[in-house]
Formats: sequence, structure tokens, C-alpha cells
Amino acid sequence: MLIKRYADNPILTRDDVPYPVATVHNAGVVKFNNRYIMIFRSHKLNGRSILGKAESIDGVNFVVDKKPFMVPAKAGIFKEYEEYGLEDPRVIFLDGEYLITYSAYSRNGVRIGLAKTKDFKSIKRVSLITEADYRNVVIFPEKFNGLYARLDRPHSDISPWSIWISYSPDLKYWGESKLIMKPCQYHWDEMKIGPGAPPIKTTHGWLNIYHGVFPTMDGCIYRLGVALHDLRDPSVIIAMGDEWILQPEEQYEITGYVHNVVFCCGAVPEKDGSVKIYWGGADSVMCVGTAKIEQLVDHCLNKSRQPL
Repeated sequence: MLIKRYADNPILTRDDVPYPVATVHNAGVVKFNNRYIMIFRSHKLNGRSILGKAESIDGVNFVVDKKPFMVPAKAGIFKEYEEYGLEDPRVIFLDGEYLITYSAYSRNGVRIGLAKTKDFKSIKRVSLITEADYRNVVIFPEKFNGLYARLDRPHSDISPWSIWISYSPDLKYWGESKLIMKPCQYHWDEMKIGPGAPPIKTTHGWLNIYHGVFPTMDGCIYRLGVALHDLRDPSVIIAMGDEWILQPEEQYEITGYVHNVVFCCGAVPEKDGSVKIYWGGADSVMCVGTAKIEQLVDHCLNKSRQPL
């Protein structure tokens, strides 16, 4: 077993939130001032999503703020494109500040919003960095030849939903886009794949924890896999694990708002070579598990398949 589930999962549920919500799931997590900060998604009781914040000393016992962290904007261009809610945040630290990417839903489709914060108290929206329809944008926590890099998953009915890479000089304008990973027919991720947690730097390459979806007669199953990107050129996939590393098995992952889902938006590497991996269970609760980074890298290298 590559990922060891925390014995007291789920670590966060709607009952832990001091304002009315139906779910707690799909959270980005980072370290800030020796504390773990979780930015999570919740469905309100009207079905639209907002983002909340929780803090923890140990990475498993979280306390939720009394008020939501981000709600749809009330003015400007963000108001138009966040009308239906905010979803699935990812958080990284780069250049002295924390960058948050999130899905912005509206009658015009889903775009990716980018916000910044230095203290997780005040937050500034920067830009809408994609057109519709995009989801699952994660930014690398390091620049490459002076450029920011991101992974994303555009929607397509022509080609399978796949992972692309793009670059930017300023976080606002993105280009040089390239398709780098595809689903594999009749594998666990044959329907679509998408970036999960922001990539983790290792001595062997950038470790990318992604999600894959398989369609069944009882609906889709969301699982997690891993791939390894070149340290200097992240568009190059060194290895892509052929087998999943986590699938829905516990009751809180099998049954919920959307059944049979494990969905990761955050992972925190630790000094001892382990990583805390956070995932939403059944789009209803937040869970955590631990893995050895070296074992995840070995999984990519020794049980590998072609990325395209």
C-alpha cells in the first residue's frame, strides 16, 4: 500500500464548519508559519460552491475559520465569471507569496481564477488566466528559464481530456501550450485525467499526483496516480505510473455527494521524506494519508507506461 490512510479519517466534515454548508472537500493545503493551512471547497445549501479556510498544527486536526475565505466577487469582471461559485483550489508558495488557483463557474462556462495572499487574511484577485472550459490548473512552485509553468486540463470532445503545460512571464498571459499526458484506453484513467496537487520537487524529477477517471455502468470512479516530470523541462515526462496509487475503498469515499471519488488538490512534503496527501472523499469530506516520496517515485519508474 503506497498511501496509508489516517486512522481517524475523515479529518473535516460539514459538521466542523461554523456556517451552513452541505460538503467539505477538494482542498489545497500548504505550510504557513509552521502551521498547515487548508483552503477547502464547500457546497452551500443552494448547491453553489464557496471556499473556506482551516488551520492545523499537526496536519490532521483542523479548526475552521468562522467565516468563508472566498465567495463569488460582488463587482467587476470577476463578478460575471464567478456567478455560479468557486471550486477546487490549489495553493503554492512562490516569490514570497501564496498563489491560489481556483475554478470560477458562471453561465459562460468554467474559467480559472488566480488570487494572491501573503498572510491568508487579505486576498487579492489577480486575473482570470484561462478561457472556458478549463479546470484543474496547478502552478509549479518554481520558475523555468524565468517563466512560470502550469499544468491544466482543457475540456475537449475531440481528444480525451488530457494534461497540458503552459508558460507565462507574468502569471497573467499564458502560452507555449503543449499536450504532455493522455489517458490510456481501458485503463483506470481511460475517460479523463487532470492535475491534482501542485508538483513536488524530488531529486529524480517533479512528482505530479494526478486524478484519473474510469466510466462504469454505475457511474465514474475517480482514482489517483503519479507521474514524474523532468526537473529542468517539466514538459518532459520521465515516467508515468501504470497503476493507481489510491482508489475509493472506505465508506466515506464510496458514498456521498458524488460516490466513488478520491480527488486530490493538495499535498505537503515533510522533512522526513514523507508526504501528506489530502483528498476529498465522495465530494463530501476531507481525508488525509501519508506516503514515502521515494516509493511514489519508484512506482513511476518501475511500473511505468507511455504518457502519450
